[in-house]
Amino acid sequence: MVRQREFDVDQALEDAMHIFWSKGYEATSLSDLTAGMGIQRPSIYSAFGDKKELFEAALRKYTAAHAAQARSVLLHGESVKEAFRRYFEGIVEESYADPQNRGCFCINTMVEMAPHDEKFEVLTREHEMYLAAIFQEAIERGLRSGELHTGVDAKSLAQTLVVSLIGLTVMMKARPERSFVDHSVEVILTLIQ
Repeated sequence: MVRQREFDVDQALEDAMHIFWSKGYEATSLSDLTAGMGIQRPSIYSAFGDKKELFEAALRKYTAAHAAQARSVLLHGESVKEAFRRYFEGIVEESYADPQNRGCFCINTMVEMAPHDEKFEVLTREHEMYLAAIFQEAIERGLRSGELHTGVDAKSLAQTLVVSLIGLTVMMKARPERSFVDHSVEVILTLIQ
């Protein structure tokens, strides 16, 4: 007879995601995970596998939510330019409002793990590509509506905006002066003509 799990798997994964997001993969111990998730090691192994498998599941949960949020902001509403403004300014606001200064879990993983772990190199690159596709879809919507100039290469602009987003997000980890960030965002937004 199979025993029923005595914990909410989705909530446990959410808890693990926040622990990894705050501490990173290497600095997170199994003790951190058992305490933060409120479950014991055998339950972690049974539900998620080892620490790296749990980290991967947490990263996938994060990237799915992050992409859904980007899609929601960028692909709804009338003005593509205003949607990109809301998106980039939202990144800045969230960064300054986060007392833990966690940044983006995916970008943190890109910096910590992608250089020496092929699986996480691929997972973070997939998320970058998915964001670029969302950005491109928004840009193409602006081209069709006439809001954006027809000479724009939607794919190249989308990729450039993803690079700008990554740079901005990494920079926010150092809590730069607000005026520096606001001016940078204004310049990034001038790309969307």
